[in-house]
Amino acid sequence: MSRNAFGKLCLILQTQGGLEDSKHVPLSSQVAMFLSILAHHKKNRIVKYDLIRSGRTGCLGALDGTYIDVRVKAEDRARYRMRKGSIAVNVLGVCDRDMRFIYVLVGWEGNAADSRVLRDAITRTIGLKITRGNYYLVDSGYNNGEGFLSPHRGVRYHLKEWESGNNTLQNHQEFFNMKHAYACNMIERAFGLLKSRWAILRSSSFYDIDDQNRITIAFCLLHNFICQEMSIDPLETMLLMDDDGSKEVRRRGLNGMELSRRVWSTAEEEALLECLREIVRTE
Repeated sequence: MSRNAFGKLCLILQTQGGLEDSKHVPLSSQVAMFLSILAHHKKNRIVKYDLIRSGRTGCLGALDGTYIDVRVKAEDRARYRMRKGSIAVNVLGVCDRDMRFIYVLVGWEGNAADSRVLRDAITRTIGLKITRGNYYLVDSGYNNGEGFLSPHRGVRYHLKEWESGNNTLQNHQEFFNMKHAYACNMIERAFGLLKSRWAILRSSSFYDIDDQNRITIAFCLLHNFICQEMSIDPLETMLLMDDDGSKEVRRRGLNGMELSRRVWSTAEEEALLECLREIVRTE
């Protein structure tokens, strides 16, 4: 069934059949789960898992890695050299559903595998902690396991694949991957905003690597501050308009409504100030 046909079916069921959104599951997901049960002869609880509808909202956000070019000593370049030849650090970022960074790990060499960086983050004494029953969305570069939900392997996933023209869903795994890709895109957008706002993150700077790592953390904190203080970010709106995957309605920035914001905590203010102090002291 094409997406247009599916949309018309949902409209008929709503206007003529009286079907409505429930408290936790929208009408479209109800219909998709019902059709998946019939088409694939699957149990309801399995379909709920496939569509991330387990009866509770266990998704804390998304995580991914990005690369930031740096300058290092000649003897260290081999460790930081990526496959394409650039010298960079591998930065792990974790953001919540509002695209605020809640954990950032900087300093790993550019040739380090994403899974290795994540393993370091979750095994540190003061590292990434995930409460039982909750999870973060990750892409196929990470393993699926407790606390991390990755897409189905071997099934089209990236947003550009859905926007290329052939967007007819072939099976329930493609439906899951499509929804996963749109949701997981929050961390890519957060990194995109970070690099678009701060040019120093788009190419190697004259700072040494330790200072560059501090600068990256400081920018992540400033990103959170901007998210709190600006209900509409013109830069984000501009990036959304240029984004190939921006056809789905986004959480904020397009409807002009003021949304409530999390309070900027004292601990975050102190962390930001300390990062800035360290950068200034090394000048």
